[in-house]
Amino acid sequence: MHKVLVVDDDKVLQQSVKQALEYHHFVVDVADNGKEAVTRVYGQKYDLVVMDVNMPEMDGIEALTEIKKHDPSVIVLILTAYSNVTDAVKAVKEGAYNYLEKPISAENLVALIKRALKARSMVETVGFSSPTLSIGESATSNDKFVGESNAMKKVFDVIAKLAKVNTPVLIRGESGTGKELVAKAIHYNSPRKDEKFVTINCGAISENLIESELFGHEKGAFTGADQRKIGKFQFAEGGTIFLDEIGDISAAMQVKLLRVLQEKTFMPVGSNREIKVDVRIIAASHKPFEEMIKDGSFREDLFYRLNVLPVYLPPLRDRKTDIPHLVNHYINYFNNVHNLKVKGAEPEALEVLSNYSWPGNIRELRNIIEHCFIMEASDYIHVNSLPAIVFKDQKKAESKDQVAEDSVIDLEDIQNSVLDHTIAPKSANDVQFSFGAKLGEGGKLDFAIAKDLFEREFIVQALIINKGKINQTALNANIPKKTLLRKIEKYEINPKDYY
Repeated sequence: MHKVLVVDDDKVLQQSVKQALEYHHFVVDVADNGKEAVTRVYGQKYDLVVMDVNMPEMDGIEALTEIKKHDPSVIVLILTAYSNVTDAVKAVKEGAYNYLEKPISAENLVALIKRALKARSMVETVGFSSPTLSIGESATSNDKFVGESNAMKKVFDVIAKLAKVNTPVLIRGESGTGKELVAKAIHYNSPRKDEKFVTINCGAISENLIESELFGHEKGAFTGADQRKIGKFQFAEGGTIFLDEIGDISAAMQVKLLRVLQEKTFMPVGSNREIKVDVRIIAASHKPFEEMIKDGSFREDLFYRLNVLPVYLPPLRDRKTDIPHLVNHYINYFNNVHNLKVKGAEPEALEVLSNYSWPGNIRELRNIIEHCFIMEASDYIHVNSLPAIVFKDQKKAESKDQVAEDSVIDLEDIQNSVLDHTIAPKSANDVQFSFGAKLGEGGKLDFAIAKDLFEREFIVQALIINKGKINQTALNANIPKKTLLRKIEKYEINPKDYY
């Protein structure tokens, strides 16, 4: 449940707000003035503060400044009398999410709080994607921030900077890194948050239709235009339009889009009238704009118009220390979605995930965790619940192990060496192999089949002795752990069967 602090020197209003929020299942504390509110926020964690402006000892705007210094993630809503709206607007500029005029409707208050919490949730989700902010040509690869120690504070700082300005934004990164989440976080934490956020995927619309999608058309403008249509720019008036995969638009559309950025006007298809528009443009793409500018497929002037304050999202393979944090995030998410209680991922499973190259980035990780939720029957995600694709890089990393294994060609030596080998804590006398009997079945020996039969039975017996524990089995059976995991996946062995 979300924890809220209600701050007002008017005891009647204070208790009224408290009761309304408790009815909607919020945990509510109260404070009588700004000074007391700051003390409480320093002492414990609150998701949201609802605070009056005019109070004794410390007013709401002073308290807001102190609260935001301590924890920028706390949402602050300002309560104000009609005559004091100017102070409320000032508070919003200083970091308050929004304001409400007194007297307060419980319905409006709860609706605004839910909207504010949703906006913060988007910021937190972007935090898991760790965007990298770069300003100007002086930016270097060291501008990246990866990891969870200070990531959220830096993310809030990035969002705050972008939310306070109205310039275009270009978000760059591979597919699946969270570009649309960044765009939403910027919009829903900006002064445009109460207006529309409109998304259009430029790569998914054919060239002959995209102009109509963006700018609309008049009746009869082309075959099939049987009525007038309002385009996405006009629909998004006052809000934000997110142009995903902008690198896919044609040269002709680039010219029209540049005009919108420069003149704030456009003409619908088949019309002679100019329409003025107030829309913030956030664009995104995974394409290499610098190369496209060189070969003439993307306009340099349009690029620089969009690239005022770019955001770079690093691929997941460059931020592998974040993987355990991301895994826990999506475990919590899918626990809520599927009403389950998975507690976490086993160390062996986390190791496999950390060694994977993640070509699909965070989107792929999310899908793999959902796959595990479908496959896993226990309280933890195990290696055997992971899809085969994540073992691909394990195989490459173990190419030397594989060469060594393939170089063993004496079948009798293989069998004898295993039967002579001592596996702690039990002796070889306790290991029972049916391998020798199986070799003679069918009359004709086949090296490849025999080798597979032997490997599978060896691993099963080792798991039995070590009660299905991966680390212990690898150590006591003298098998590299990565090799063991690969063989378990290859032979479809479930270690849990031997617990």
